Amino acid sequence: AAPVQVQLVVRMAVVFGPGSGPGDLPKPLPFRDVQEMEISVNLRSSVTSRYEMLYRSTTAQEEAALAAATAREADAALHPLQDTTLGSLTMYVVPETSSLLPQGINVYVGKHRSALVRAGGSLAALQARLREVAQVMSFTAASIGAALSDRVPDGQLSPDARRYLKSSLGYEITFSLLNPDPKSHTVDWDIEGAVNRFVKPILDKLSLVANFSVDSQILYYAVLGVTPRYDKESSSFLLSAHSLPHVINPVEARLGSSAASLYPVLNFLLYVPERSHTPLYIQDKDGAPVSTNAFHSPRWGGIMVYNVEAPASPQASFPVHVDVDMARVMEVFLAQLRLLFGLSREEVPAEFLLESPGNEGLADWELDHLLWAHTVENIATVSTTLTSLAQLLDKIGNIVIKDDIASEVYRAVTAVQSAVTELSLGHLHAAFQASKEAVTSSETAFFDPSLLHLLYFPDDQKFAIYIPLFLPMAVPIFLSLVKIARETRQRKKEPTKMD
Repeated sequence: AAPVQVQLVVRMAVVFGPGSGPGDLPKPLPFRDVQEMEISVNLRSSVTSRYEMLYRSTTAQEEAALAAATAREADAALHPLQDTTLGSLTMYVVPETSSLLPQGINVYVGKHRSALVRAGGSLAALQARLREVAQVMSFTAASIGAALSDRVPDGQLSPDARRYLKSSLGYEITFSLLNPDPKSHTVDWDIEGAVNRFVKPILDKLSLVANFSVDSQILYYAVLGVTPRYDKESSSFLLSAHSLPHVINPVEARLGSSAASLYPVLNFLLYVPERSHTPLYIQDKDGAPVSTNAFHSPRWGGIMVYNVEAPASPQASFPVHVDVDMARVMEVFLAQLRLLFGLSREEVPAEFLLESPGNEGLADWELDHLLWAHTVENIATVSTTLTSLAQLLDKIGNIVIKDDIASEVYRAVTAVQSAVTELSLGHLHAAFQASKEAVTSSETAFFDPSLLHLLYFPDDQKFAIYIPLFLPMAVPIFLSLVKIARETRQRKKEPTKMD
């Protein structure tokens, strides 16, 4: 594939509160500074990150906001005062003795695009800390590596890289309730209310990244592909970690959603075990019960087991009516959704405190994190698609390329160049939009029906089709040509008669 050369520019404001400026600042505030780093992905992709920093003092309004009692209040008060452009960051440096940050916490990352950072004494210590924060809030070598995972040898990838969803123009989300034993359980779930309350806010925020559609279904008599093991001690049934991969295939055959879909489908399954296998618990690799009683499958979705209390009296009438606690279920599914988009927060340093995104389910900087990774991935995808198309057209000698295909290719090239330029200017939103246009145009060109049939129509196939048609006509023509040639030769041999 063609080499990808991208420079990712992050604009950062480093704002010093009163008494927080390190003593070894090289010049008086405000001043600008640039830090560049090479992100080594592989030989064919050169990605550099460039942090353009503006060091300045707080304004009177910012100073007042930083006088708040807690970091959360300060973050809320600072939000209206800061640059909210996608991909930009504001770091507020507070004195080392500041009580805004709890004991042992040096960095507080807010809901929006800013962080509170404890001054580290010297400028070098502060810059190292700022770089760490900037990577958490924008992109790390790992997130860019995952975005370019198709171009990286398997051995060099972190195990998480294959877990994340590929960048797409759209995603379909399907919530399924599996009731294998309707004779014993009548299950009610308010999926519409739950989607509006828990899922819609996060999808509204992600609508910048892609289009989402959500649907739901209830499947009866759908069983897991594995029979759980009965455990006498706990008098419950157990599904061990190594048997989980075998659970999905039989269920997926019943889901039937991905077959007709243009976009990747995310499946979230709520499984109410049959009465004969209740209660059912999932075990991790060490044999301990999983607290959520759920598991996820990379790039596919997740399954949660929802146990129903057995009726106390033996005379209880069946089926038992079950009302699903949607808040508990959605908490698990949203955590899995974040995991599939690479937004999990496990790999953050210990001295970092990350504010929970609250009802929106997604902090502003997490949205930027996705946009950085998807923009790089889109640029790489387009360059691969166009390179493949060029190689393909070289192989087919007598191909006729229609004007609309050519114009889509030109459009894709222009859009991808524009995306690279916008990235180098630090315009994340414009770069992402251009990269999306480039993907659309390159795929329209590559999958054009007029090219598609030529792919499956090689020259030897043409001969196989046309020879049976032309041979019967060719034989009499060939014989008459031979006859004409023979007569001409004889005419030449005969001497002309003289009168």
